[in-house]
Amino acid sequence: MSIKGNQFWKQRSKHGRDKIFKTPDLMWEAACEYFQWCDDNPFQESVLAKYKEHSEIEEIPKIRPYTIQGLCLYFGVNKGYVNDFEDALKGKKDKISNDYSVILTRIRDIIYNQKFSGAASGFFNPNIIARDLGLSEKKEVIARVQVSEYDSMTDEEIKQEIDRLKKNS
Repeated sequence: MSIKGNQFWKQRSKHGRDKIFKTPDLMWEAACEYFQWCDDNPFQESVLAKYKEHSEIEEIPKIRPYTIQGLCLYFGVNKGYVNDFEDALKGKKDKISNDYSVILTRIRDIIYNQKFSGAASGFFNPNIIARDLGLSEKKEVIARVQVSEYDSMTDEEIKQEIDRLKKNS
């Protein structure tokens, strides 16, 4: 006689969470709605406009950048859900998985392009967007100096030595 043990988990009719979008086309439609919402709802900057006789505050529309986080909020999921969904598609060869992968890649490309183009044209802060897109240059200064060399130096001399090393690198 074999002991069956706790097999309650087998009673479950399905495992895991349902897909939020039943088809890749529905995912694409929802992403397009998010992009359109961003375009239709720009940020508003209050600017003091001075005229000859008076001044008034004007609202200037500022383009809203597309973001993965904003898309996730629009979809009603978190970024981890989208990343996990995308990771689960890797290596799968069936048509539906490929279609979802194509849509997710297109979505990421559109977000990347909008941010990059917006920063390049001056609509977005280039430094912030470059960091977000992983484009910032990283310069590493390596100095190989015996610590004992600095023991006899004042703080000001150490600062000058650091500046000299930076200039020479």
